[in-house]
Amino acid sequence: MVTTVNLPDGLHERLKQLAEQEHRSMNATIVVAVEEYVSARSHRARVRDLAREVAERDAELLRRLAE
Repeated sequence: MVTTVNLPDGLHERLKQLAEQEHRSMNATIVVAVEEYVSARSHRARVRDLAREVAERDAELLRRLAE
């Protein structure tokens, strides 16, 4: 899928330099960055959901421990 992204000049230049340093295209560098971002966000969301499940399941125990 093709997506156009408008980057500020400074970010574009930093991205270009990083891609060159890593011997990748700018596109490949962007894909890696987006994959890492999405993965991190998904992980955080899953941790948050699990914490909520534990808090709901063990609400009484957590209340007693807090006393």
